[in-house]
Parts: sequence; C-alpha cells; structure tokens
Amino acid sequence: MTLILLFGGLLLLVLLGFPVLLAIGLTSAAGILALPGVNFALFAQRTFAMIDSFSLLALPYFILAGALMAKGGLARALVRFAQTMVGHLRGSLGHTSVVTCTAMANVSGSSAAEAATVGSILIPEMKRRGYPGGLASAIVAISAIIGPIIPPSMTMIVYGAMTGVSIGGLFLAGIVPGLLLAATLMTFIRLLAATGRYPALEHRSPRATVMQMLRAIREVWVALLAPFIIIGGIFAGIFTATEAGVVACLYSAVVSMLVYREIGLKDLPAIILDAAVTTAMVVGIIAVTGALGWILSYVSFNDLVLTFLRGVSDNGHVVLLLMLAIVLVLTMFLESLSVLIVFVPIATYVGQAYGFDPLHLGVLMILANQMGAVSPPVAVLMFITNAIAKVPYLETVRHAAPFLLLLVIYLVILVFVPQISTTVPGLLRP
Repeated sequence: MTLILLFGGLLLLVLLGFPVLLAIGLTSAAGILALPGVNFALFAQRTFAMIDSFSLLALPYFILAGALMAKGGLARALVRFAQTMVGHLRGSLGHTSVVTCTAMANVSGSSAAEAATVGSILIPEMKRRGYPGGLASAIVAISAIIGPIIPPSMTMIVYGAMTGVSIGGLFLAGIVPGLLLAATLMTFIRLLAATGRYPALEHRSPRATVMQMLRAIREVWVALLAPFIIIGGIFAGIFTATEAGVVACLYSAVVSMLVYREIGLKDLPAIILDAAVTTAMVVGIIAVTGALGWILSYVSFNDLVLTFLRGVSDNGHVVLLLMLAIVLVLTMFLESLSVLIVFVPIATYVGQAYGFDPLHLGVLMILANQMGAVSPPVAVLMFITNAIAKVPYLETVRHAAPFLLLLVIYLVILVFVPQISTTVPGLLRP
C-alpha cells in the first residue's frame, strides 16, 4: 500500500504539472511522514547524504565547460567540419547532423544542449534544401542522444557518483557504443536516401579536397582535443575524474575566449548563471531522490523488483531486457534524468544479483534512458527540435518512428554483445 501511494502520488503531481524536483521532494517528504516510528529529520539527512559525494563536484564544471564551448563558436565550426567531411554523401545534411552531434559530444555531454545548438544551425538549412520539417527535426533529435554516451558525459558522472562505478571507466565504456551508434544512424540515412522517398536527401556537395579537409580540421582540432586531455589525464594518473571537470572548464574557457574569440569577459556572467541554474536543477533532483531511495529501500522495494523479475525468467538477458524496457517506458512519460536517478539503485541491485558488468550495465541504462527522451508522448528532445522546425509535433513523431525502431534493435544487440562496451575499458583500465 505504501508503494502504491508513493508512486501514485508522484505520478499525480507530475501530471498536474509540478516540477520534477518538487514532485519527488513532496512525495518523499509525505512518504517519510507516513512511515510509523520514523523521524522526519531523516528527510533532510538523506537528502544531504545523497549529494555528499566528491565525484559530484565534477558536475558543475562539466556543465559550465559544455556551455562555454556551445556558445563560443564551436557548434558552427563543427557543422562546417562535418559538412566538409561527409557533405559529398547522399543525405549529406543528415550525415552532417550525426557527425556534428558526435563531435560535439566530446565537449557538451548533454543531449538537450546538442539538440538545441545543432538544431538551430542545421534544421533551417535542411528545410531550405527541401527536407520535410518533421524529418529534419527527427534526425537532429535522434542524433542528439549520442551526446550522453560519448565521453565526457554529464549523465555518466551522475550514474558513476550514485553507484560508485568508476566514472573514468564509464567514459571509456561509452566510446565504442557511441561511435557505433553514429555509424548505424548514418547507414540508415544512406539507406533512406536510396529509397527515393525524400528527393532532398539526394542533394550532396562536391567532394572536399585534401586542402579543404585540412583547413576544416585546423579549425576544430583544438576543441576536439578536449576528450583526449580529459580521459588521458585520468588514466595517466595526472588528475581524478572529479578534477578533470576543472581541467575541462579551464580548457573550454581558453578555447572559447582566446581561440574562437566569440565570447568575452562580458558574456561570462550570463553563461555562468545558465550553468548554475542547470546544475541546481540536476543536483536538486539527485538530492531529493536520496530520500525517495531510502523509502524504497526501507520497504524492500529492490527485493520486490528482483523477485518479480526472477518470476518472469531466470535468464539474465531476459531480465536485463525487461529492466531496460521499464526504464524506456518510464522515460516516455517522465523527465529522463529523474527516471535514471530513481531507477539506478534498483538496476544496480538487480545487476549485482545477476553478475552484470557494471560498466556495460551503465552504458545500457544511459542509452535506454536517452531513447526515452526521443520517444513520445514526452519526447523532450523532439519538443526542442520541433520548436525550431516549426512543424506539427505528430509530423516529427511520424518521421522519427523508423529511427526509434532502429534504436531498439541497436539496444538489443548491445545487450547480447557486451564486448562492444567492455573491450576498451578492459584494455585501458589501470
């Protein structure tokens, strides 16, 4: 009964339009008050304990680093770089979207930031070239989910801080799945162009010369160097994953202000304020989820979930697919980060019971969570790109449907081939 009231109350508050942070906080507070013999002071104690983590100190720095790069001219440089490299392929602007989001993931790590930044540049150009607005919106939204998978990733920092899994290891585990996802999307766009359904996909630019490619690389190499500095520094023992956030922030500031020179000291207060607001929202959700997680642990919810999954099947792959399906469905209706934060302790508990590799499980959880962000009805990334494209929401959903099916197939393959995410960490893990 406690669980029914807890989840029913949370769902009701979300449907009534309460901010996720407030909905979880109120539900958790009410849940602790309803438990007999439990002091309400526990709410504050569990809330604080949840964010009392050295690893989480990296979060505001990586968020600020992404904001500096996104507003410092990097996005436009990356679009020109991507167009130079893949503009000669059929469906050139679609490929450019995927390559730009993949490259921008190296410095942003936020799918929402990628959807907004890349979409504002490429969607108007795609429409001008004859792309249906819904298709342009769908391609950019789907491409943006690569951001949290390829390091450095804000979502991986949150996941690692909550589970104790190595953040550096998660960074390494996301490299191959992220690049393979990008290659899969580009292959699908190429096949879509071959069907002849979208004449605009036939448009392509002349193949770039070697000199043009070298100029494009020269324009963006300093920014693309960031992940190599961050990951290399972590595994060389120069700094920790948390200290890497400070390095990323300083590097982004230098590149944005001294190399691209599109922001100055006068722009910093607004950028820092935006990053602070984002950080406060994320950390706030993490904090109140600590109280909710304690309640779920108190009523043995994790054991109930594990018993339910074992009742369905003893096969680890079936259990894992079912767990990922639950995450995906929940994210279709609720804000993606809050779902991940709430479900992480449960997933970790089940993962330990079945002996899943924690790095592989982390990548799968993050991918399923991001897939929910492009799955209707609450497809946050599609709402962002749809607003830029200025087309009916259902048009974007219609064009996104085959891409969503492709993502489901890719997730299933990743479940059965864990080596995709575990090989690189296995080779480089100190």
